[in-house]
Amino acid sequence: MATSATGQPQFIASTGGNRSFSNAPLIKNEDADQIVVPDKTSWKNLFAYIGPGFLVSIAYIDPGNFETDLQSGAQYKYELLWIILVASCAALIIQSLAANLGVVTGKHLAEHCRNEYPKVPNFILWVLAEIAIVACDIPEVIGTAFALNMLFKIPVWIGVLLTGFSTLILLALQQYGVRKLEFLIAFLVFTMAGCFFAELGYAKPEAKEVLHGLFVPQLKGNGATGLAISLLGAMVMPHNLFLHSALVLSRKIPRSVRSIKEACRFYMIESGFALAVAFLINVSVISVSGAVCSSSNINPEDQASCKDLDLNKASFLLRNVLGSWSSKLFAIALLASGQSSTITGTYAGQYVMQGFLDLRLKPWLRNFLTRCLAIVPSLIVALIGGSAGAGQLIIIASMILSFELPFALVPLLKFTSSKVKMGMHANSIAFSGKSML
Repeated sequence: MATSATGQPQFIASTGGNRSFSNAPLIKNEDADQIVVPDKTSWKNLFAYIGPGFLVSIAYIDPGNFETDLQSGAQYKYELLWIILVASCAALIIQSLAANLGVVTGKHLAEHCRNEYPKVPNFILWVLAEIAIVACDIPEVIGTAFALNMLFKIPVWIGVLLTGFSTLILLALQQYGVRKLEFLIAFLVFTMAGCFFAELGYAKPEAKEVLHGLFVPQLKGNGATGLAISLLGAMVMPHNLFLHSALVLSRKIPRSVRSIKEACRFYMIESGFALAVAFLINVSVISVSGAVCSSSNINPEDQASCKDLDLNKASFLLRNVLGSWSSKLFAIALLASGQSSTITGTYAGQYVMQGFLDLRLKPWLRNFLTRCLAIVPSLIVALIGGSAGAGQLIIIASMILSFELPFALVPLLKFTSSKVKMGMHANSIAFSGKSML
């Protein structure tokens, strides 16, 4: 076992056999405790691994997803549902690869990039990763501003400015424990999901049309391609690959071949369940939007909202289930969705900066800097274009994330295809990244 300058044990890769692995360095943040997995074969171990996949899945039900889902349903009914299915399947594969990379090697994706690539490519990848994090934060900023507008009638542009202070409030709440805060946020988000499921039962979309939209690819509408790209970017986010490969290191697993194989399997099961829930939520939002906005019984006011639908106008979709409370609950859950995504974005930013540059910033400073970079374009667009312009900015940010994805995915495929790094857990030929970089 090698030792770093700080005295921490370093992981030494092995290609197989029955030898035990040395303990990998675990990335710990100030708010999370290290979880030790028992050295025994049992399905009860699955509960020790539950956590990272659900934290990562928050990015799949953030305000950016809701915005693109709502517009997709309102404009093209169920035509783009297949994008959600394809993106969810792809997400399960690449998120599992990211988890495997962390489990097997004991290092996360950004650290591997710093060790493997020369300074210039490494710097470019870092800049692109930071841009992706800022692009991901823009929907959180705008979603929070919309929520404040619905709750307190605060103008959107003022709400954008107030999101800078939400960082400080969020950090203040973290003193009660991140896990408790995340549980509260998840409860609110899934409450809204339950409302959409209930509305789905009320709207009664044609099952045959929904299944056709899920399994028959089509891009018939004018502008559907751009929205499809946004849907993909809102679903599969580059920063999630860095985040997932780092979060799995919070579990201390026995470094035996059997235990590592078990960890990879359980993380895939956990990720699959979390992403399945996110998939159902996204399908529900699109189906509700499509069913309500295409209904022949829709009133003129709601029909006008459907033509230019954004997060700030979408609460009417839940009116049949929640009545006058629809806007309040929608706003609270939207606020929770934005803030929960901020937590994961902050963690991803920490790991990206520490991995690429070997530089650590205090969480509040890191979060505040990222939020300021997201506030500037959001404020400009909110002042010029109002809520409609802010909604369009979410779509643009999601498109940016789509184009950013290869710059995180290609290194991930390269490293997880390496026999030297991954041993028996290296990708099959189908996922080999040797020809990519």
